[in-house]
Amino acid sequence: MDSATDSEVLEIFRRTGALLSGHFVLRSGLHSGHFFQCAQVCQRMPEVERLAELLVTKLQRAGVGLYSTVLAPAMGGLVIGQEVARRTGSRYVFAEKDNNVLVLRRGFTFAPGERVLVVEDVITRGGRVAECVDIIRRGGAIPVAVAVLVDRSSGQARFEIPCVSLLELSFPTYAPDRLPEELAAIPATKPGS
Repeated sequence: MDSATDSEVLEIFRRTGALLSGHFVLRSGLHSGHFFQCAQVCQRMPEVERLAELLVTKLQRAGVGLYSTVLAPAMGGLVIGQEVARRTGSRYVFAEKDNNVLVLRRGFTFAPGERVLVVEDVITRGGRVAECVDIIRRGGAIPVAVAVLVDRSSGQARFEIPCVSLLELSFPTYAPDRLPEELAAIPATKPGS
């Protein structure tokens, strides 16, 4: 992706208040001085449409094969997943937590051999995406790729299928017992995702 697109995406996140600074506890349990609260950008449909347009274009340029369904994990991937599905004319389903494990509910199923794209907002370690890939395989379908708005894993989140991110940023993350002094001096918040 070119630097003009990177700049546009960062500007969208900043303008909508989705890129925060402070002391945050991430879903992974790691701590960071930055947090992507994608819910802030996802309440503004013109920005969601633009981000999905850029993400779909990047998927096409990456040669991601055909898929007929988009699966997104609740909550973070819901809005962007639905918009990617709308733009590509795909069926849209989502996974949600049941006893802290992602599952398909509400009668959602996959047909044998159905080709599925996983869409998420932000990944740090990629645990929820990995859960979605497992759900697809257990359902007899074929996971074709992962598409995310922001990969903050520094390329460390790996899947057995291609992963395309709209933006890659690697803000440092820290184990709770290894916080730098400047971060430890700020009360931690867990804003949710």
